[in-house]
Amino acid sequence: METMIRYVEVSLSWISKNIRGHDAKAFYNSPVFASHADPTITVTSPDCGESPGTMGPEYIGGSGGRIPALSWDVPSDLEPEVREWLLVVEDMDAPLPMAICHGIYGGIAPEKRRVSPEDFGVEDEKRSLLKGGFHWGNGWRRGAVYAPPRPLMNHGAHRYFYQVVALSEALDKKMLENRAAKEQFAEAIKGKVLGWGMWIGSCERKWV
Repeated sequence: METMIRYVEVSLSWISKNIRGHDAKAFYNSPVFASHADPTITVTSPDCGESPGTMGPEYIGGSGGRIPALSWDVPSDLEPEVREWLLVVEDMDAPLPMAICHGIYGGIAPEKRRVSPEDFGVEDEKRSLLKGGFHWGNGWRRGAVYAPPRPLMNHGAHRYFYQVVALSEALDKKMLENRAAKEQFAEAIKGKVLGWGMWIGSCERKWV
């Protein structure tokens, strides 16, 4: 049965081999970033290194699904203005017409400069609150805190964009507690974006 599933998955990969590269549809390319076309925040992963980095099996769904730790540096002129951080995780190479959201997190405290896997444990399910003190929203897998990367087998390496956004105002608490979707976040941050940066992590699954 497992072999049959793999054959089906590899067949889908072959059919969709040219469907990838959705960078133009990444969150940071939304209209709300029109005044901030270029990244100004340096994001890296203490676990996986500088961007672009490679994510090993422990970060892939079905083999661990651990979210990589992230840290970021803020320009000195930007730092005093930051009131909150937003983190958005997307797959740029999914065999679909758009980038797929694997996780979105709002209400990250302005003094926070790092998130670790422990921060993503659930503190309060009803309020969508995580142990790191921030809230998770709805990605493609509704209700899940984080959907680990799991590229189609033999579809090649997929790039995952871990985008950190600096906001000039805190987002509405009720929206965060109600587990907003990416589109709601995009609407809510209009006029509040100060800058952004991202870490790119790649991984793939092979069946030789």
